[in-house]
Amino acid sequence: MLAAVSARSAALIAGDIERLERLHHPRLRWTTHRGDVRDRAAYLAGNDPGTLRWLDQRLSGVDVQVTGTVAVLTAEVTDVVARDGQPRTFRMRLTLIWVAGPDGWQCLAGHAGPLLD
Repeated sequence: MLAAVSARSAALIAGDIERLERLHHPRLRWTTHRGDVRDRAAYLAGNDPGTLRWLDQRLSGVDVQVTGTVAVLTAEVTDVVARDGQPRTFRMRLTLIWVAGPDGWQCLAGHAGPLLD
């Protein structure tokens, strides 16, 4: 499962929307640090490299709990992104829920936030 987490970060940085789509479950629900809830289509659109460019993503304090085909990851994430050429850094708590299926591990739900000082 941690390989899928790393692949997700790499896909964000590479702007690889097709890879992101494969790593996220069709029934994905993502809660942003602003409290918006997005399905997979909206999540992918919000991470399109034409509007948002990911420069880096680092997780620290990672804890993973697995039971059967479900894994819950909690961590602190530092995201560095650029919008309109302006880099911004966000540090926040992150929770990812992954499910194992025939296509490997896929993120079913995620919650990033609130922002940390």
